[in-house]
Amino acid sequence: MAATAEEQTVPLVEELSLPILLAERVIKTAHEAESSKQECSELARQVDRLSQMLRSTVRLAATSTQPLYEPPVRRIVADVAKNLDRALTLVRKCKHSGVLRQVFSITSTADFRKVSNLLESSIGDMKWLLSIFDSEGANLSLPPIASNDPILAWVWSYTATIQMGQLKDRTDAANELASLARDNDRNKKMIVEEGGIAPLLKLLKEGASAEAQIAAATALFNIATDRERVMFIIESLGVPIIVQALGDSSPRVQILVANLVARMADLVPEAQEEFARENATRPLVSTLSMGTVLDDPKLQSGKTSIHSLVQIKKELTKNGNAPSRNNHNTSSLSLGHSHSGSSHSDGSSRGGHYNKKEREWETESPEVKLQVKVSCAEALWKLSTKSLVNSKKIAETKGLLCLAKLIEVERGELQFNCLMTVVEIAAVAESNPDLRRAAFKTNSPPAKAVFHQLLRVIQEENNPTLQIPAIKAIGCLARTFPARETRIIGPLVAQLGNKNVDVATEAADALGKFVCPENFNRVEHSKALLEFDGVPSIMKLLRANDRAQMTGLVLLCYLALHVSNSKALEQARVLTALEGAARSVAAQNPGLRDLFAKAIHHLTLYQDAAHPHRQPYPM
Repeated sequence: MAATAEEQTVPLVEELSLPILLAERVIKTAHEAESSKQECSELARQVDRLSQMLRSTVRLAATSTQPLYEPPVRRIVADVAKNLDRALTLVRKCKHSGVLRQVFSITSTADFRKVSNLLESSIGDMKWLLSIFDSEGANLSLPPIASNDPILAWVWSYTATIQMGQLKDRTDAANELASLARDNDRNKKMIVEEGGIAPLLKLLKEGASAEAQIAAATALFNIATDRERVMFIIESLGVPIIVQALGDSSPRVQILVANLVARMADLVPEAQEEFARENATRPLVSTLSMGTVLDDPKLQSGKTSIHSLVQIKKELTKNGNAPSRNNHNTSSLSLGHSHSGSSHSDGSSRGGHYNKKEREWETESPEVKLQVKVSCAEALWKLSTKSLVNSKKIAETKGLLCLAKLIEVERGELQFNCLMTVVEIAAVAESNPDLRRAAFKTNSPPAKAVFHQLLRVIQEENNPTLQIPAIKAIGCLARTFPARETRIIGPLVAQLGNKNVDVATEAADALGKFVCPENFNRVEHSKALLEFDGVPSIMKLLRANDRAQMTGLVLLCYLALHVSNSKALEQARVLTALEGAARSVAAQNPGLRDLFAKAIHHLTLYQDAAHPHRQPYPM
C-alpha cells in the first residue's frame, strides 16, 4: 500500500529518526538485561546493524543530488520501527530477575527466536533498500517485505531507477514498467499508488533521448486506461509536459505522445479542457500538416483583386511571412511545425527550431511519417469530440484546410481519422451558431474545401465507413447552407437509394435536418428534395429496418408540412403511409404524436380539396 497523505507530509529524515532512536533504546536496554543476557546481546547486535543501515539511509537522503524515491523507504522504515518496538518490549522484560521476573513476565527461547527473525527480515529489507539506490540498474531481488508480492518489489526498483538512475538504466526501467502496466489493472494501480507517474513524466519532459521519451510515453499510455488514472496524470501536472513533448519531440516520440493524448481525451472530458488550456491542438495540426501543401484560394490568379492582394501581403507581413522577391510560387502555402516559443495562429513556426523539425521530418521513413499523422489526426478527433473550445482552436488555425487536404489525398486510417475530426467539429457547430458561422461560412476557403471533400466522399467513395460520417457532417451543418445551395441536396438524395441501408438511413436523417422546422430555408430545401425525385426512395426506406422506417417517416412528415400540395407526395401515397404508421409511432414515440398529426392534417387538407369525397383519417 502507498503511504497515506498524512504520512507523506512528514519529512523523510524525521520519519527515519524514530526507528534510530528506538534502536538506541533497544541496545541500551539489552545491555542492562539481568536475565537472558546472551539472547539480549544477540538482539542488540542485530539492532546495531539495523541502526547503521538507517543512518546510511539518512545520509543518502541528505546528500543525494536529487530527491530520494520515498515510497519503499517509508514502507520499510515503518515496518522496521514496528519490529524494533517489539524487540524493545522483549528486552525490557529481561531487566528483572528472580521473583520480580516471574511477577512481571516470562520470556522463552521461542520469544527471542521470533523477534530475531523479525529483525533479520528488517535487515534484509534495509539491505535491499540501500541496494536499489546504489545499483547501476533495477534490483530484481525480493526483499522480505515483498516476498509474497514480487510485483511490488519490481515496481519499487524500476521506479527508483527511473527517478535516480543513469539514462540507459532509466530507459530500461521505464520499458519494464510499461510491460508491467500492459499485463493487468492491478499492476497499473500499483504503479500509480507507489509514485510511478511523476518519474515517468520527468523522463518524458527531459527529452534526454528519443528512446527514453518513447519508453516513458508508452508506460503512461499503458497506465492511462481508466478515468481515475487519467485524472491522476492530470493532477500530477502531466498535461503541460505532454503538450511540450508534442511540439518539441521527434516524430517517433510524437506517435506515442499523440496516442496518449487521444486516450486521455477519449476517457476523460476534463482532459479535453486541460489540453485546450495548453493549446494541444496547435502542435497536432502543425505536425499533421508537415510536408502537406495547402492550396490557398485567396492567392489563386484570376480570382483575386488588386485590393485583396494588397491585403494578403499586409497580413503575411504582419505575421512575419512576407514572401521573398525571388519566390514567385505563392499559389500555395505549407505549414511548418509549431513550437511554444515561436508558433503562430496558423500553426507555422520559423527559426532554428523550425529547421530542426524540418530536418527530423525529412530523415524519417515514410512509415513513421504516416503513423505520426495517423496518431495526430486521432488525437484531434478525440479532443474535438463534444468540445467547443478545442473545435474552435482547430478551426482558428489552418486545421480545417489541412484536414480537407488529407481527406482528399490520403486513404485508410489517416483519411478516416481526419474525416472523423471534421464530423466532430461539425457536430459541435450544429448546436453552436458562433462556431458554425466562424468555421463553416460557405464562402470561406476552409469551409469550401471541407464541403467539397465531404461531397466527394459521399459521391465517389464506395465505402460506408467513410460515407456515413461524411453524410453525418453535412447533416450537422444543414443550417449553414443557403436556399440556393442545391448542390448539397442532390448527392444526399442520391444516397437515399444506396444499397447499404445504413448509408441510406443516414442520408434521410441528414435531409431531415435540411427540412426540419428549425431550418430557416426548410421550404426551399424541401422543394429541392422533390426536384431531385427523392420521395420514391424515401418510401422504399419504410420497408427496411425500424430505424430506417422511423427516419423516413419523420422526413415525410417534414415534407408534408412544407410542400403538402406536391403531386409527388400524392402520387407516392404518402398520406396513406403516414396514416398507417401513425398509431404505432405515437405509441412508441409519444413526442412524435403532434408531428404526425400536423403532417396528416396538411396532406388531408390538400388532398381533400383535390378529392372532395375522401374521408379524413382520425388520429
